[in-house]
Amino acid sequence: MSENKYWLFKSEPNNYSFSDLLGEKDQTAEWDGVRNYQARNLMRDEMRIGDHVLFYHSSTKIPAVIGTATIVKEAYPDFTAWDSSAKYFDPKSDPDNPTWLMVDIRANQEFTSQVTLQDIKQNPSFQHMLLVKRGVRLSVQPVTQQEYEEIVKLGMS
Repeated sequence: MSENKYWLFKSEPNNYSFSDLLGEKDQTAEWDGVRNYQARNLMRDEMRIGDHVLFYHSSTKIPAVIGTATIVKEAYPDFTAWDSSAKYFDPKSDPDNPTWLMVDIRANQEFTSQVTLQDIKQNPSFQHMLLVKRGVRLSVQPVTQQEYEEIVKLGMS
């Protein structure tokens, strides 16, 4: 059995927030709408049940990691790509040969204090995180176990 991996998932809180995830049945939701090939490939090739997720609110006044989740279902076709009324509809995507994938996540814990992007940028422990690299805008991205554990420690303090 392989070791669990660690991820950071970005979401705009006005579209889908950690509170929304907490309000879902079983606090579980599909992570749909990923429309970047590199992020899709990470979901398809790397993400496994039991992997750990930092839930990050982006495109907000104070971007921050809000809490944690766990991957509970591995990559499968993102059916929102075929729904013309869906926000992430992709007319080029074919149900017989799906372009886009999603995973399911379940909420673990909401942080007692948000770990802001500014906190992360100012902490030398996080200098190599993709989140702080110029030009990296992936909505799902890997983090190291050490980065994950340090952010959780900061969020729960």
